Amino acid sequence: MDAAHETPLGTPPGDESPEMDLSHRFTKTELTLLYEEVLYTILHRLGKPEHHHVADSQELYAYVQKAFGMDAEEHRVIMQQVKELESPIFCLKATVKEAKGILGKDVSGFSDPYCLLGIDTKSQGPAHKRRMKAVVKDLIPEDQIHRTQVISQTLSPVWDETFILEFEDMETASFHLDMWDSDVVESVRHKLGELTDLHGLKRIFKDARKDKGQDDFLGNVVLRLKDLHCWDDRWYQLEPRTETYPNRGQCHLQFLMTHKKRATTSSRTQPSYTVHRHLLQQLVSYEILQHQAGSISWDGELSRHASTVLYLHATQKDLSDFHQVMAQWLAYSKLYQSLEFNSNCLLHQITSIEYQWAQERLRPEQKAELAESFQSLLTYGVSLIRRYRIIFPLSVPRSLERLQSLLRVLLQMCKMKAFHELCTPNPDLTQMVSTALKSGTTEWFHMKQQHLKPMVKSMEENGKALSRLLLEVIGDLQQCQKIWNKFFINTLKLNVFFIAYLELESLVAEHVQEQLREVDSSMSKPTAESLFQLYMNLQELYRMKNFLPNRDKPLALSNFHQWFKEAVPQWLQKAYTIALERAQRAVQMDQLTPFGEHNKHSTSTVDLSTCYAQIVKTWQQLNWPDPEEAFMIMVKLVEDMCKIALMYCRLIKERAEALSLSEEKEAEAANRLCIVVNNIKQLRLLILKLPSQLDWAQLEQRTGDVIAQQQFQHTLHCQLDSTVSCLDHEIQDVVQALATKLEKGIARHIQELSSSSDTQEPEDSISPLMKFLESELQYLNEHLVQENFKSLLALLWHHTLAVLSAATEQQLPSVQHSKKLHCALKSLELCFHAEGCGLPLETLHTSTFLSLETHLALCSSTSRQLIQKYFSNRLQQQRDTSLEKYGAVTIKALYRPSEQKLRVEVLNAANLIPLDSNAHPGASARVPRGGGQDHPVQEERATPPL
Repeated sequence: MDAAHETPLGTPPGDESPEMDLSHRFTKTELTLLYEEVLYTILHRLGKPEHHHVADSQELYAYVQKAFGMDAEEHRVIMQQVKELESPIFCLKATVKEAKGILGKDVSGFSDPYCLLGIDTKSQGPAHKRRMKAVVKDLIPEDQIHRTQVISQTLSPVWDETFILEFEDMETASFHLDMWDSDVVESVRHKLGELTDLHGLKRIFKDARKDKGQDDFLGNVVLRLKDLHCWDDRWYQLEPRTETYPNRGQCHLQFLMTHKKRATTSSRTQPSYTVHRHLLQQLVSYEILQHQAGSISWDGELSRHASTVLYLHATQKDLSDFHQVMAQWLAYSKLYQSLEFNSNCLLHQITSIEYQWAQERLRPEQKAELAESFQSLLTYGVSLIRRYRIIFPLSVPRSLERLQSLLRVLLQMCKMKAFHELCTPNPDLTQMVSTALKSGTTEWFHMKQQHLKPMVKSMEENGKALSRLLLEVIGDLQQCQKIWNKFFINTLKLNVFFIAYLELESLVAEHVQEQLREVDSSMSKPTAESLFQLYMNLQELYRMKNFLPNRDKPLALSNFHQWFKEAVPQWLQKAYTIALERAQRAVQMDQLTPFGEHNKHSTSTVDLSTCYAQIVKTWQQLNWPDPEEAFMIMVKLVEDMCKIALMYCRLIKERAEALSLSEEKEAEAANRLCIVVNNIKQLRLLILKLPSQLDWAQLEQRTGDVIAQQQFQHTLHCQLDSTVSCLDHEIQDVVQALATKLEKGIARHIQELSSSSDTQEPEDSISPLMKFLESELQYLNEHLVQENFKSLLALLWHHTLAVLSAATEQQLPSVQHSKKLHCALKSLELCFHAEGCGLPLETLHTSTFLSLETHLALCSSTSRQLIQKYFSNRLQQQRDTSLEKYGAVTIKALYRPSEQKLRVEVLNAANLIPLDSNAHPGASARVPRGGGQDHPVQEERATPPL
């Protein structure tokens, strides 16, 4: 249990350790007298040894010498004294219990059996066989013969009578029992009245021949005492004196060999069960220490040697089962308070006492002794429970089982009838354990507080010490909640977590508040850091209240955050400083190259993401309860993160310029610009995730009563939107820089296209331009995220249209020149659209594009194509026209290719505009033809109306 009860390990079983205390609180005189008692018991051993006991007395002498810690000389002296003592009177305690299947000697077919019994001290002589057949009356003196009662008219008599038979030499003595049928003088008429069968009539004639009042022999049992065990209980066959009726039934006998007038001092001066308890206590303590020396826990099983010695002593002293059990309880319960062994060993005694309990069988001093043992074990057990953290540490194997066993023992003991009758008023075990747990928790806390007390008295060291103390408290409560609770609830219906939490929470609140009284805003940075750890530990402790049952009373830690208000600005500043410095270091180390196969941004974005995650974690760790103060903390955090974002944009661009100065390759510079724009884009995504990561919705809900929604939106969302706009502007600037680098190449290739020979095919002329774009755009697509790439395409598209428009206006248009530009325009459209992967057609088809496409299409057409286009347009206009502004005319036309003539037949007209004074048109028609000549059509005059 505790250190005081631990014993040296590694001593082989059977060899006592030189440090092993075998006296278990006995004085030397008491131990010597008890040793005399046990030697006397072995010396005057009675009965045939049991198969599981030690038969060799020398082995027993060697065992008890070790168990009592006696050296050879002490053993020799005491042994000599024992041999000189007067021998005890040997007794055979014989109990005649019952018989069955005996002969029926009366006319009724039954018998009136009784038994005569005694000890024959000369049964081993020459006439042994003859004496075995002799009846008790003829063999044993009359004053040594014992007689049972007569049981009338039965063949299965029950006596259950006990007799004490003394003897001197077990080797020569034998036990004799005769069973007789008592014969009472009766008239013939009475016997005829009891006649039931022919056998009864024969018995009447037989009785007439024998003497009046002579008893009939039913059988006997003869046993040599040396063949009996110290305790025997069995059925014996009734033997005949002659071969007539050999099957005479059985008799149930119980034997116990005991001593009377033992000459030892202990037997003469102390009650038998007290001496037996002391002997038991000594041997059990030796057994326990032997197991401990061999690094084995004692399970309550005694060795063969100990069992033999205790058995001999109990039988010789004629101790009842109840008194043996009581002696075991008194010894075991006392030893449990000084030596470590499994408390389950006590359950057997508790059960046996409960089963055999009869208060009137105990003398007043025995009752007092038993009551004192109950109270003592209860007090000791509760004291162990009070210190269960130390006595039953989880680091030691089987600690849980030991505690559970102790709880079960105490509970069963307090339920005993003996406990309720002897221990008045009855203690409330649950209340006692609850009180012990409270006081034990307080003691444990003060012990830990003293152990973790800082050597140097400063606020910083105090904060660290308090944090360590809080970790111990939290760990203990977690063990209570997850492990210890089920044992106490299952046995005593006690919630040990509830008890421990309320006690520790109050103690922690008082202690921490006292230590933080000197905290102010001028604290050092190390002090602020130690207080932040303390704050988080207090938070974790306070959150454990969720495991408590319903509780209305507020806890002492309810407003613990107020103790740290002075430290919050330093915590926030530290979070900002760490993030800022890390971001700066990340940019300085960044080589502006993708840090993975599938990533298009560089390593600094990873560090930046970690910085933001750490700030978010700081907010989550703070979990500030006051809504208004929490809002102000959020404003500060968002402001700091926005500062870091803008600082990062500036630094990463400067880093790209610095790297480009040391590199002359233009492609590398463009690549770095791509990484820069991707990094800023990634930063933008991080910024946009902040409302969800910081759980603004929950904060807005919490602050609804103190912060107006408009103020919340204006303060946080506007600040975030402003930062996002700045980032968008930065992205646009970098994309514009990339576009500027490409615009020169595009302008140069378009200029070369425009000045190329008209004899060259348009497809061949635009080939250099398309190869240039394919190469550059493929490279940018691989190095830019998709959104940035499309932004770049949009800028390039507008610039390309402007360059193409300028090339169109640079010289007089020719068909071939216009064809080259028109072909370039269509090819560029396909290139920038990229089958839907680039810019959408809606973005490509700007007004500039449509105007330029129409202009180049006309300029690249022949005269015939233009005429055809003109008339096609006119026809399309005519199809699209639904109004009849000048009326309508119906014609029929036929073209004859062989004659190259067009025959036009005017059929009619309708809804013509009236031009004459009579409001009727005078219509005529002309059909123009090639060559500028018109052919008149017959004029029709309208008939005036009637």
